Amino acid sequence: MTGLKTGLLAGAMLAATIGAAAAQPLTVVELFTSQGCSSCPPANANLIKVKDQPGVLALSFNVTYWDYLGWKDTFGRKEFTDRQVTYEPPLGRDGPFTPQVVVNGRSDGVGARSGEIQGLIANSGRPQGPELSLGQGKVSIGAGKAPGGGADIWLVRYTKGVVEVPVARGENTGRTLPHANVVHALTKLGSWNGEATTLPLPVASGGLSTAVLVQAPRGGPIMAAATN
Repeated sequence: MTGLKTGLLAGAMLAATIGAAAAQPLTVVELFTSQGCSSCPPANANLIKVKDQPGVLALSFNVTYWDYLGWKDTFGRKEFTDRQVTYEPPLGRDGPFTPQVVVNGRSDGVGARSGEIQGLIANSGRPQGPELSLGQGKVSIGAGKAPGGGADIWLVRYTKGVVEVPVARGENTGRTLPHANVVHALTKLGSWNGEATTLPLPVASGGLSTAVLVQAPRGGPIMAAATN
């Protein structure tokens, strides 16, 4: 009986430890990149280096404004370009550029130099927002202090891991470019006004992974993030 109680206690402690790890706030690293940008490959490579770091959610958002150079980005979406454009005023930028790394919606850099993304992560601090979890077909957000007008709830679908893309035209002609955690869809699920909230979580298709972000509006700070 003593052995059984000990085993149950150990199991409970392990479950609590796992739960605490799952609840650890995530640092969200967004790389705005393009297959038609000759200066982007070093930033892509640096994002790959941090994608498996504990407590980090690394995402590649491929933009469209370099498509005119001769290569249409295979992952580019207008909504990803729009997201980057929205970030620029609060970050003090005149307009979008690639590569650009945005960490927690608070700070940014080019991300192409060795260790630059890691430095941004180290200096970003953890998001200070509500508890957020995904499971059983729903998004659960705890109570807390919301920004004026409420926070945006974003659903992100992405391919976890590294994808290699051969480029046949444009500035990167003949190169095969690696991409980490490529985002394929970005959808606004709703708003959070500070009250505990539960929303349905649509089922992912095509083997895509899921992340949800709670973010101050108009490209403000990311308050909370969770993945499945």
